[in-house]
Amino acid sequence: MQESADRYVELIRAKTSTGALSPSTAEVYARDVATFVRLAGEEVVLDDLTGEDVDAVLLAFARKPDGRRAEPDGRLQSASSQARFRRSVSAFFKHAALAGWVQVDPMTSSTVTARERGGLSAQRRALTREQAQGLVGAARRLGTPGQEAAEPAAGQGARRVRRDQRTEMRDALIVLLLTAVGPRVSELVRANVEDFYTNDGVRYWRIFGKGGRTRDVPLPADVAEVLDGYLVRGRPATPEKALLLSWRGRRLARGDVQAVIDRVQRWVEADRRRSVTPHGLRHTTATHLLADAVDMDAVRRVLGHSDLATLGRYRDELPGELEVAMRSHPLLRPARHGGSGPAGVDAEVPPSAVPLPPGRGSGRRFPDEVAQ
Repeated sequence: MQESADRYVELIRAKTSTGALSPSTAEVYARDVATFVRLAGEEVVLDDLTGEDVDAVLLAFARKPDGRRAEPDGRLQSASSQARFRRSVSAFFKHAALAGWVQVDPMTSSTVTARERGGLSAQRRALTREQAQGLVGAARRLGTPGQEAAEPAAGQGARRVRRDQRTEMRDALIVLLLTAVGPRVSELVRANVEDFYTNDGVRYWRIFGKGGRTRDVPLPADVAEVLDGYLVRGRPATPEKALLLSWRGRRLARGDVQAVIDRVQRWVEADRRRSVTPHGLRHTTATHLLADAVDMDAVRRVLGHSDLATLGRYRDELPGELEVAMRSHPLLRPARHGGSGPAGVDAEVPPSAVPLPPGRGSGRRFPDEVAQ
């Protein structure tokens, strides 16, 4: 089993040099195959595995605690993580069958359903407005000069860090970019200093996304301010091109980003704090931009999707949003008075006149509001 996995991982990593696979995708495959080998047994003969054996591994993975967090909270694998793991294992066995390593692909006789695997129903991953603003508020405090020495409130997991390893401004920038712009974590850690530029007084981030596509996204003013502060005072002087560096001066790894978010969460008030992944912050960006009536195509361009239909997977429900929609029904608004339009045309209700439920905003201001 281990020898087969090593040969497969070597192959998929070689594909990154030809552009057939992105480095991040290859690493996901490699990580999942390594997990599969550990759960199935390194010394097991690959061709001896049956569909029942694969089912047992899928069940074991579903019950495996999520290890992406610096401080494990007992959370099991999400439904999306289970689906990704199954796809990785399927790709491994598809190659094994084509290469003649196995006579029969055991995935074809795997019968355990998602429900039987204990697949978690997809929990709403987007933070509410209060939760997002609590996280952003903590990040802005960390990104403000003179605040680096502040400790989180008692009971929030305070932990001192050596002064030569202080990275608060970098952590603040990571959280603000993830929450306000919603990049993929691979796009974030791949960013270089030269990818940020100014045009007509507006700071832009040129993001290199999936499929070789690039997009230029304007940064909210407060996020741009933290970025400039980090470049001047928080980033070590080094010839390294990467924007985000570890305290050793190397490019930050994908796996380090979750630890950064968890660290910033310690500064958030307990009643506004909720655990979230980098992809959950991407959902937060999409959900609140769309909830605040930002043009769907603009949101698509910010997130780097090629198809508007993809946004449906990123739009999570917010508590009370249906009540808000019905209270501000366009056909039941009072008629305009003194307007130039025809009689009976409905007047628009100012956003401030509509009561908002927790986690719901109005207007087209989320990117700026989230950084305030």
